[in-house]
Amino acid sequence: MREEMLRAVLSDLNGSSADIVGSAVVSTDGLMIASLLPANLDEDRVGAMNAAMLVLGDRSSTELGCGALEQVMVKGKDGYILIIQAGADAVLSVVARPGAKLGLIFLDAKRAAESVAKLL
Repeated sequence: MREEMLRAVLSDLNGSSADIVGSAVVSTDGLMIASLLPANLDEDRVGAMNAAMLVLGDRSSTELGCGALEQVMVKGKDGYILIIQAGADAVLSVVARPGAKLGLIFLDAKRAAESVAKLL
């Protein structure tokens, strides 16, 4: 039941922008909780990479005096990865196309992360 509700939040998020390729809810230790990702992406691998980025982002944010980590963004030649805290023990991960309107995606992703946090 909970996974269905999380998938509904992800579906709404993915539908909010044609630039969003996929999204997932991942535990902070890298376990996939729910996802709507393209078939060519391995869920376990995505979860593990999210955990690694979170650890580095959290440590960097703390060590550099930026406070508690809120989000990590990676820009690649072919798109973006956005990871946003979704409660104490999970994150929302969003994959977007290059040229995406990031302001709108940040706004929609923040709202989705709040919904995920309430469900968890």
